[in-house]
Amino acid sequence: MGTFTEAELTDAFTAFLAEVDDLHKAGQWERFADLFTDDVVYIEHAFGRFTTREQVRDWSVKTMTSFPGNHMTEFPPLWYLVDAERGRIVAEVDNPMRDPGDGSVHTTTNISIYTYAGDGKWSGEEDVYNPMEFAQMAMGWCERAQELGTLTDEARTWMEKMRKVLPR
Repeated sequence: MGTFTEAELTDAFTAFLAEVDDLHKAGQWERFADLFTDDVVYIEHAFGRFTTREQVRDWSVKTMTSFPGNHMTEFPPLWYLVDAERGRIVAEVDNPMRDPGDGSVHTTTNISIYTYAGDGKWSGEEDVYNPMEFAQMAMGWCERAQELGTLTDEARTWMEKMRKVLPR
């Protein structure tokens, strides 16, 4: 793990966020994996540990092109800390869903720990969150969209499946 200056890390994180925003808007989640080194260690608490770019690519495409990922509008950090000595950024990331049709806000956050490798690449990310809390937020979005008549077929299928496993 190299030592980077706070400015280097901040610039790299700003570029990372801009690229994620661009690929999200373009619907090109396969590009997400290219932000990482070949030997990435990506820990996603609901889906597991990924140790290659291809595993990250497969996961990001699958999750972000299907509900609820494909209904998220952006991924802004609400705050972040720079640990230059360890080459890390720790951020609280917001995950807002699109408006179900009445202006209501449906979102939840996660804490992400990013490990920088240099040259614009990241060697690791860990997304820390409560999967149940996230699922309940998405269920709330589905229920509101259903009331408004804006629920997509894909979200309806997810909602019906999740109603069987989520506590009410």
